[in-house]
Order: sequence, then structure tokens, then C-alpha cells
Amino acid sequence: MKTNLEKVFAITGYHGLFIYVSQSRNGIIVESLLNKKRMNAGPSMRVTTLSDVAMYTDKEEVPLQEVLEKVKNVYNGEKSIDPKSDTATLVRFIESVMPDYDRERVYPSHIKKLAEWYNSLQENDMLDFEKEEKEQEEDNKEKEEK
Repeated sequence: MKTNLEKVFAITGYHGLFIYVSQSRNGIIVESLLNKKRMNAGPSMRVTTLSDVAMYTDKEEVPLQEVLEKVKNVYNGEKSIDPKSDTATLVRFIESVMPDYDRERVYPSHIKKLAEWYNSLQENDMLDFEKEEKEQEEDNKEKEEK
């Protein structure tokens, strides 16, 4: 099954990633990828969908999905570095994946979060992403032209 990053969340104040389960009267019901426990994410919680996250590069912002796909390619779908690694290791990791990342705006805490999220998705076999509509349309056009 393909992963839709619009349904994968990071919630401020809570460790790990969460996946959308259902709508509730007072927010949304999410399930932790770490321990599979469910909880209600209410309107006062700061919930960020991973599809809205991007990484700064020297030229533009690259959507997180593209960054995760690059990590997957570099690590052949296996687990990446330990997010608790020292700063030098984190920098080598991001340079191997995104050599043009913006060194002034991407902090070690961001790189840690990337490694943590990638490893969490990898452990849950969620690295096969749904394509965005634009990409899907381009693929369909290419198939029709052949």
C-alpha cells in the first residue's frame, strides 16, 4: 500500500510520527507509529502533516517526500543513521543525500528529525509514496505517447 504523506503527522510535544485514523468531534484520531496507541489530536494541538514539510536548498525548497526518496535511494531502502549521532555524522548524512542543502537554514535538529522520520517510516514499511496528481498526470501522458 502506498503512503500518503498528507495522512502522516508530527505533533508538537509528542515523540514520533502519527498516522490519520479518523475524524472525531474534537479533532482527529491518530495512531502512533512507535507504539500503535491511538489518541485524539484536538484543536489546541499543533499538528503538521508531512506533506507540508520541505527542506531548504541553495536554490529552492524541496518537498519532504523528495528528500525521503533520496534518503531511500542512498540507503537502498535500509535504515539510515542513528538520529542521536553527533553533529559531524549528521552533516555527513545530509551532505550524502542533499549536497546542495542550505547550510545556514538547515540546523542539526532538522537533520535529526529527518533521520528519525525516515527510520520510523522505514520500520513501518511506509517508504513507497503516492505520487502527487501532477506527477501522476505526467506519467499518464508519457504512457499515452508511447
